[in-house]
Amino acid sequence: MQRKLEREGHADEFRAASAGAWTMDGRPATQSAILVMAEMGVDIRSHRSRVITEAIVDEAALILVMTHHHGEALRAEFPARARRVHLFSEMVGSNYNIEDPVGGTMLNYEETALELEAIIENGYLQMLVLASR
Repeated sequence: MQRKLEREGHADEFRAASAGAWTMDGRPATQSAILVMAEMGVDIRSHRSRVITEAIVDEAALILVMTHHHGEALRAEFPARARRVHLFSEMVGSNYNIEDPVGGTMLNYEETALELEAIIENGYLQMLVLASR
């Protein structure tokens, strides 16, 4: 997403970041994720996980989640910011979960990366609209 923001000239307005509801701070990306993203021209070797906090939610103009369950959990934990939480697939007019490939095969990682890339490309304008509200 950050790469798309930079290509489209919106990196001064928005910044893409990642946080998880059920993770621990400081965990590196999996080796499979590093390899798949490298194939796509993105270096995530320095990426570290972080737990989503109220400060992160308050700073976010838009929060995209991969599953309905994640969205429900965030809306319940941060009700004042619930309108910022959207399912990733909604950005392209759909309503489905994107499963986390962690623990899966390289093919799972590749499929997830390509799916997210397609949503970012095709749903980019919708993301900008929602983030600008």
